[in-house]
Amino acid sequence: MDFNAIHSLLTRAVETVTPAAQLVVRQHGDVQLEAAYGWLDPETRRRPTQPDTLFDMASVSKLFTVAAFMTLVETGRVALDQPVRTVLPEFDGPRPIQPYEDPLKPGALVEVQRGSLTADAGAVTFRRLLTHTSGLPAWRPLWQQADAAAARRMALETFFAYPPGTRIVYSDIGLILLGMSLERLTGQRLDVAVGERAIAPLGLTHTGYLPLPVDPCQQLPANIAPTELCAWRGRRIVGEVHDENAWRLGGIAGHAGIFSTAADIAAFGQCFLDHGTPILRAETVSEMTRVQAEFEGLRRGLGFALWSADPEASSNPFSPRTFGHTGFTGTCLWVDPERDLVVAFLTNEVYHGREGRGIGPLRVALHRLIVQEVDMSLRRTVGNENVSSAEDGIPA
Repeated sequence: MDFNAIHSLLTRAVETVTPAAQLVVRQHGDVQLEAAYGWLDPETRRRPTQPDTLFDMASVSKLFTVAAFMTLVETGRVALDQPVRTVLPEFDGPRPIQPYEDPLKPGALVEVQRGSLTADAGAVTFRRLLTHTSGLPAWRPLWQQADAAAARRMALETFFAYPPGTRIVYSDIGLILLGMSLERLTGQRLDVAVGERAIAPLGLTHTGYLPLPVDPCQQLPANIAPTELCAWRGRRIVGEVHDENAWRLGGIAGHAGIFSTAADIAAFGQCFLDHGTPILRAETVSEMTRVQAEFEGLRRGLGFALWSADPEASSNPFSPRTFGHTGFTGTCLWVDPERDLVVAFLTNEVYHGREGRGIGPLRVALHRLIVQEVDMSLRRTVGNENVSSAEDGIPA
């Protein structure tokens, strides 16, 4: 394959959009492209990004929580349509429906639905959490709580934003509760449960929570892509989770906290093309990647975002069977079964802050170039086979 146009795009991108980036493209189980771009010290252009540089995966972490949870579903430890309260008894009873705090506009509120007064937390199932149809708000300021225990209580006791099952509202709170459920069901801390069930079986040696923020030998930031200059923490974030709520929860949470490389994330995505081997069954993968909920153009599987018809969506250049996830820091994983294709694209685009972000258009442009090259390569291969057949006297 000829990836010159992709290299040109990403070489420009690290000058204008994101300081650092990694890309891995796999097709038919083989790595077709693995490349790193930019610098970990962009102002001085020191320390070039390496293939083993760790990136904060942000919400792509959710897929690991979900995969680990689904191993428990397979063994009958828990059921998708089982109420969450059976595992988390604190999550029960009537709750008010009201606006929630806007995570991107301090002091503003987000109102999803008017006219309904209460929702029953006790009726919310794990399937609702996994499809983001639980009625829970997208976000709550857990980071403002005094400690991790108080933040967990806030998540467990939160109000609702809309009646469960009536729409899709992507919710960090729902995946935080899923992570807490995984801990209760296994008796293990979340990082241990996810590690044993979703990371170690795949041999993902560069994937995990809580990377070391400092290289003790050199007293320099470790080989980790820095993220935002955080006003609240008073420092540039390097080697600690960017997400404030995950940080308050100790850096280990169901919705965020994993650091990884594009190679490891692509290998994780490949697992789902390989029918779940070695962590899940084929029927489980089919259930996770089929349409479970649909609302106003949004389509969700179990944990996975599904292909979108919106031309500005990063999944749009791929085939309609595509599934994957994005992360707020600038990360994404997409799996296209029709092309037998996995794309892991990691950036620290949030390094420049949360205003005027360019990661959305960059993802779309990159994915279009990848699809164009993959499809063109297939046409070239078919054309060469036809020529060979004709030369051998075999009808093409």
